Amino acid sequence: MAACCRYIALPLDKPTTPRDYNDIRWYLMHQGIIVFVEEGDWYVQFQARCKNLGADNRCGIYESRPGICREYEPGDCDYAGGTYGYDNLFTHPQQIDKYYLQKTGRKLEPPGEQGSRRRARPAKKKSAQHSVHVALTG
Repeated sequence: MAACCRYIALPLDKPTTPRDYNDIRWYLMHQGIIVFVEEGDWYVQFQARCKNLGADNRCGIYESRPGICREYEPGDCDYAGGTYGYDNLFTHPQQIDKYYLQKTGRKLEPPGEQGSRRRARPAKKKSAQHSVHVALTG
C-alpha cells in the first residue's frame, strides 16, 4: 500500500556525451538516487517519502490529492518489489562507468580530462563612454 508515495522518478535526456554520462555518475554518488532505463527512456529516481503519507501508510490528503496520484491504482506502482524489467538499472557510479565502456569501447574520463564545464562568456560590449573617447582621440 502507498508504495508509489516513497519515490519520485523524472525523465532524463538520453546521454550522448561523456559529460552526460559523468553527470549521471554524479547523481549516483548520492544516497537514495538510482537511474534506470525503461523502454529506451532514461529516468532518475529519488527516494523521497511523500509528506502526506501517514504512519499507517494511508494518504493524509486522499480527497484532495494531486492528479498524478489519482492516476495510479493499487498494484499499478512500479515500486512494488521484485524485478521491474528495466532495460538497465544503475545504483552505483561504477555501473555507469562499465556501461559507458561497453557502449563506446572507451573509459569514461573524469570531467577534468574532458575540458572545463564552464561555458565561454561572450565578449563584453564596450561602454558608450569608451566608444566616444576612442572616436574623439582616435
